[in-house]
Amino acid sequence: MLTAKPLEALTHIRHGFFTREGGVSKGIYASLNCGYGSQDDKGAVKENRARIAQSLSVAPEKLLTVYQVHSPKVIRVTSAWSHLDAPQADAMVTAEPDITLGVLAADCAPVLFADASARVIGAAHAGWKGAFTGVLEATVEAMTGLGAARERIVAAIGPCISRDAYEVGAEFRDRFLEADRANDKWFTPSARDGHFMFDLPAYAASRLGAAGIAAVATLGNCTYADERRFFSYRRTTHRGEPDYGRQMSAIALRATV
Repeated sequence: MLTAKPLEALTHIRHGFFTREGGVSKGIYASLNCGYGSQDDKGAVKENRARIAQSLSVAPEKLLTVYQVHSPKVIRVTSAWSHLDAPQADAMVTAEPDITLGVLAADCAPVLFADASARVIGAAHAGWKGAFTGVLEATVEAMTGLGAARERIVAAIGPCISRDAYEVGAEFRDRFLEADRANDKWFTPSARDGHFMFDLPAYAASRLGAAGIAAVATLGNCTYADERRFFSYRRTTHRGEPDYGRQMSAIALRATV
């Protein structure tokens, strides 16, 4: 489990960016695969999630994830659901101390948020599409709707694919430049003509900074490069493997300080 200093400093917040290590899954899913959407044994996924809940000292049935669809949609969470009934969204916010917000990723950026004074937390799944269409700003806005203040919100970007591993075509870059010519700074030419390397974590951090929050931390771990610790959709695709696991990042409020 990895942690971020801005969130570590908040005494009534529990959080963790979990790696692929420490679970019961086998084969290509070894070992802490938390994705029910994978073809892994569902009993193994359930046990893996229970282990994460135990690490955070929270109830397994209150560790929630959504059905992620690469959207800017945010859910305000007031009660628990089962994974079979998970709503479609890519971010969650809550002020409930018995709810744990979890997001899954395997190259996309998991982002955890907290306003300690307002006791409001959030979690977002930010791939390029979600970040581009505003899921991070939408999460901040939803938190303010629960009483958080932008100038108090801190956020941490967890392990995701790095610029060195994220090659894209010209049409991908053009989409960003059409939205804002300043987005050119997130792209550098790759070794292949007409291709570029995209800096997803830096782009996400810039969007959060522009949203006016207090602090943004980036862990800097690359999911593609570190096979021992992280699942990676792109690495799996490049190898022609049949499926991949998902690591979880999660945040919860302590019931008492």
